[in-house]
Amino acid sequence: MADVVMDRPLPLDPPLVEGNPTYSQITDDVAGIVERKPPREWYAAISVTGLLTLALGISIAWLLYKGVGIWGNNQPVAWAWPITDFVFWIGIGHAGTLISAILYLFRQRWRTSINRAAEAMTIFAVMTAGLFPLFHTGRPWRAYWLFPIPNLDLSLWQNFRSPLMWDVFAVSTYATVSILFWYVGMIPDLGTLRDRAAGLRQKIYGFFALGWRGSAWHWNHYEKAYLILAGLSTPLVLSVHSIVSLDFAVSIVPGWHTTIFPPYFVAGAIFSGFAMVITLMVLARKAYRLEHLITINHLENMNKILLATGSIVGYSYAVEFFTAAFSGNPYEQFVFMNRVVGPYAWAVWTMFFCNVFAPQLFWFRKVRRSIPAMFVVSIIVNVGMWFERFNIIVTSLHRDYLPSSWGMFTPTVFDFLTFFGSLGFFLTMFLLFLRFLPAIALSEVKAVIPAPQPEKEGE
Repeated sequence: MADVVMDRPLPLDPPLVEGNPTYSQITDDVAGIVERKPPREWYAAISVTGLLTLALGISIAWLLYKGVGIWGNNQPVAWAWPITDFVFWIGIGHAGTLISAILYLFRQRWRTSINRAAEAMTIFAVMTAGLFPLFHTGRPWRAYWLFPIPNLDLSLWQNFRSPLMWDVFAVSTYATVSILFWYVGMIPDLGTLRDRAAGLRQKIYGFFALGWRGSAWHWNHYEKAYLILAGLSTPLVLSVHSIVSLDFAVSIVPGWHTTIFPPYFVAGAIFSGFAMVITLMVLARKAYRLEHLITINHLENMNKILLATGSIVGYSYAVEFFTAAFSGNPYEQFVFMNRVVGPYAWAVWTMFFCNVFAPQLFWFRKVRRSIPAMFVVSIIVNVGMWFERFNIIVTSLHRDYLPSSWGMFTPTVFDFLTFFGSLGFFLTMFLLFLRFLPAIALSEVKAVIPAPQPEKEGE
């Protein structure tokens, strides 16, 4: 019996590349996105996102002229949509590093085909997030005060005990390492594009390819550098959003002063980041006909992670309410009761539906492998994650210790313009990335194709 079992073929993993394409076919499919004229959908999309980006520029210009009073921020809700948007976009930027660095260290082969676009998404999300604290200060021309440069005229020195100061170092370090990780991983593909291009394009790709020739010496140093950057990126995934959460947790505001915030924020960031990757990958694979490279198996694995992180986020919500009830602190208990039955209860229940209930559909394999279902759920999740940050910030601030200081927050048209404009800026950058750079890592995709087997004699 043992011999029979041992002779049975082992079950194969789901294919990560469909159709058994050759190496040259994969190169043509990926490089052709950059070399060919973009599809009509690309022009339509960038027209819309460009208009939204223009709206962002107009709203920021008006803010510089009039001041932060054009937003709905007030007392007691001094932190409102700008910081909500900041935390939202920082969270979006976590999935790229997770897919690229952590899954690379654990040798998860299904990360191929999606890691390059996820890394780009990380960089653009961090760039978008950086706009909000810069302009929320009210005097962005004094932004250099955030850096450890002493101002001798005012005897000014930064308060390094403040988590707001930690944010500057954490986010800037995360952005730097993410850019290096993305760029180093792209060097072999830039060499391929250089060899296929001519004229000015060849010179530009050649400059950024850094003399890549694909020799064994080059590959050896490339793999060492990529591994080192993956190791550096991994702790940053945990540290960046943990430090962002400490902006709230170290305060004495009811609803913020809790130790669950760091792991809760990290899980939520991965949750929202994966949802954004699914949204973008579903659209990109359809527009560029990459269904054989970005397969349903890639998307199903991401849906599984969405289900897992969504369950963690739902558990964190329950722990928050339990901690408030068990604490015996009447202020903490009031804040959480106010969230579910107060004037912003609609936002809290929207968050519960989007983040806790909607992802539970992925328990069913048919839903996990349904393109329309996963696309809709991914959008619902990102809507819910924005409302999560809104609930944390606004509902905790608008009613604090003293009823005499209570107030309501009402967004203005510039709050809407700034948020939707930031969405347009993010999508515009992603569309330009698809147009001019390889969206899929060629060398990594080729590595997961089964090697051709030699023919047996007599066949």
